[in-house]
Order: sequence, then C-alpha cells, then structure tokens
Amino acid sequence: MIKQYGWSEALAGVFEQQARAGHAPGRIVVQHRDGYLVATDEGELRAKASGRLLEEVGPPAVGDWVALSMNPSERTATLHAILPRRTSFVRRAAGSAQGMQVIAANIDVAFVVTSLNAELNARRIERYLAAAWQSGARPVVVLTKADLCDDPDGQAAEIAALAAGCPVIVISARQGLGLEALRAHVAPGETCVLIGSSGVGKSTLVNALLGEDKMATNAIREADDHGRHTTSHRELVLLPDGRLILDTPGIREVGLIDAEEGVSVVFDDIELLTQNCRFNDCGHVSEPGCAVRAALESGALDPARWAHFQKLGLELAAVEEKADRAAHEAERSRLAALQKKYRATKRNDRGGGGD
Repeated sequence: MIKQYGWSEALAGVFEQQARAGHAPGRIVVQHRDGYLVATDEGELRAKASGRLLEEVGPPAVGDWVALSMNPSERTATLHAILPRRTSFVRRAAGSAQGMQVIAANIDVAFVVTSLNAELNARRIERYLAAAWQSGARPVVVLTKADLCDDPDGQAAEIAALAAGCPVIVISARQGLGLEALRAHVAPGETCVLIGSSGVGKSTLVNALLGEDKMATNAIREADDHGRHTTSHRELVLLPDGRLILDTPGIREVGLIDAEEGVSVVFDDIELLTQNCRFNDCGHVSEPGCAVRAALESGALDPARWAHFQKLGLELAAVEEKADRAAHEAERSRLAALQKKYRATKRNDRGGGGD
C-alpha cells in the first residue's frame, strides 16, 4: 500500500539503516490535534508519537515517512522515528521567535493558492513564494475562482511579473478551467501541497481533481469577500491518477524563518539592482549612484514591492537576532552549570583530603 504513497527502494535503504528491528515504515496522511493517521502496508492506522520522538526530534508532519511499531488488533501504532525529510514547507511557529512549524514534508510541488477576488494580495503571494522556494519544492502560483473575475488574464499577468519566473495558472474548478494545466506540474507518484488563506478554494480544488466531494467546502462571506474556514486538519489525499495532494487549513500569514534564500529568489530583481549601486555598503536612502533609488524614481521598481522586501529582510534579521540571543543565553547557562559542578567537585576534594 505504501508504494502508492511514494515509497521507493531509496527510502527502503534509508529505513534499513535507521529503523530498529521490528519497526515498520509508514507515511503520515492525516494530522489531527490528538494524533495521526498513517498509511502502512497493513492499511491505515491511528497513531501517536512516542515521548522520546517528541522530545528529541519534535512532532511529525503530514507527508513524513516514519518508523513505527504496530498494534494490529487495535489498528493503532506508535511513531518512533522520522526519516530524513527531502523537502519541507515551514513557517515560524505562532508565539515563538525562532520555533519552526513544519506544514508539509517530502513535497515535490508547492501550489501557492489565492482567489481572483478581494483576497488577491501581491504582498502575501511574495511571502508565500519565499517560503515555497525555501522549502526545496517547485513553487506554482494558482489563481482560483476565475469565473468570478472580469479580467483573469490581466490579473495573472500582474502576478507573473512578481512571481520570480515560477508558473502562474488560472483555475475555475466550477468550469473545469485549468485543471489539466495543474495536473501537468505533478507527475504520478509525486506530492503537492496547497498553501493559501481560508476560502480561496483549496478544498474545492481537491474535490475537482478527485472527481468527488470528499473535502468540506463553504461559500465566501459576501460582506468582505473572504472565505470561511473549512479544513480543520492537514490531509494527504491519493488521487485516482496516482498523484498525491496535501490539503491544509487556511494560513493567513506565513512567519518566515531561515528563508533568506527564498527571499532572494522572489526579489531577484531587487538583488540585482543592489549590485549596481556605486557603493557596496549603500543604504539605499540618499547615497549618490544608488541604483535602487534610481529605479524607484523612474517607476521601474514598485515602492510597495521595495517596502515589502525591506520588511521581510528586517523580519528575518530580527528572528536571527533572537535566535542568537537564545543560543547565547543557553551557552551561558551551560557554562554556569559546569562551573558550579566544578566548584562543588573541588570542595568535595578538599574535604576528602583531611581524612
């Protein structure tokens, strides 16, 4: 069964090297608040991660290949190890300066999904694309609900101009428009993930590709054109043609972490401009010969795009600074503990020498 989910000889080789005797391989296909559903050669099993795995590695994610022990009579399993992730789409964990949350693992294509209505936001797409490029997967922008837009091709052209060369597909699930173009980006056996806000049509898209209404959907709110939250968990769905698609709950904001390379790809036009400034340490404010200021003044560079580039750069720098401070504090605590232990040992040695 797990061959349907992408199991290969290469993965089998890694599993033999890292798994303990008696453990079996599986792939996480559903993530709930209280556990997981794992596809194995014995069928789908309800599973929970072991305490040791959570403490030493962290929680598994949908798409992860895992080593598990099974309880066939109860159709349950315990997850003991995560095989090395080939790719992973991550974001900064809510309420954490440097904590990382894995949204999807071992993905080949990241579909950045947004709808062609008031939800369309160029700055949000740039942020999603930075995370997608950083993931190691192939990013594709998917513009849904084309049937609700007066000029879908014009909107697509505007998004393509900022999409760093990645494909942009216009979709109408209701009309069946663009579905074949979407399938063309994922080969049978490959895994794609749908990333986007609530109500942009991710679950509707899954249903259209499945040919059945498996995923729950809701209409958008007419008052503000925003979608209602429907998907409450992450789920990896096997399509009839052998492709795998991972639906996720709506993500309003992707907090970037360790995404410098992704930002550089998305804003490669600005990166090139900065290389043409007269001074290597140009601050792009009032220095003579600044290529960035010249592009802004001529209209070649959108001020909103430049401001967003600066915002993401500051965000990543702040995350790195907090991580450095946390690492420094941890090292100080470690050294203080060693010094305390050393002083206690010396006191014990002196006390023992008088006998």
